[in-house]
Amino acid sequence: MLSRESSATLMNAVTAFIYREARLQDEHQYEDWEKLWTEDGVYWVPANGVDIDPEKEMSIIYDNRSRIALRVRQLMTGKHFTQTPQSRLRRLVSNIELMDEQATGDIAVASNSLIFESSLRDDTLWAARNEYRLRYVDGELRMVYKKVMLVNSDKALFTLSFLV
Repeated sequence: MLSRESSATLMNAVTAFIYREARLQDEHQYEDWEKLWTEDGVYWVPANGVDIDPEKEMSIIYDNRSRIALRVRQLMTGKHFTQTPQSRLRRLVSNIELMDEQATGDIAVASNSLIFESSLRDDTLWAARNEYRLRYVDGELRMVYKKVMLVNSDKALFTLSFLV
């Protein structure tokens, strides 16, 4: 169990990490965003609800680490026509909570986010609950797991062609 001081220090580090990740996504700094992942990272955006089995049911995104790298390379080509020109993005992050520290040393965290996307198509709001597992690697926090549970994942969605 963490002391109050170490818990506050961890909360500050986790909050700074999540804010940095949001800024990198908003600014389309894909290579720097990719560096936030561990080698065993999993990035998941479920479809049709939050409690599905991604191995058996459709997901919007269900990427292992190599697929995350491929997604970033595709975004870097400039050939994502739904992102020509790139969407202007700003996200608000709130309700950051330390859930627990697991036996593996991973840190379970949750937060809410509201993403404003302005594109040629329209202005769109994306609301989500995010679950993370973070791990210290060489003294720096890294993402082992990120699950983005879009509020409206059970409806037809616009093309999601940026990082959530």
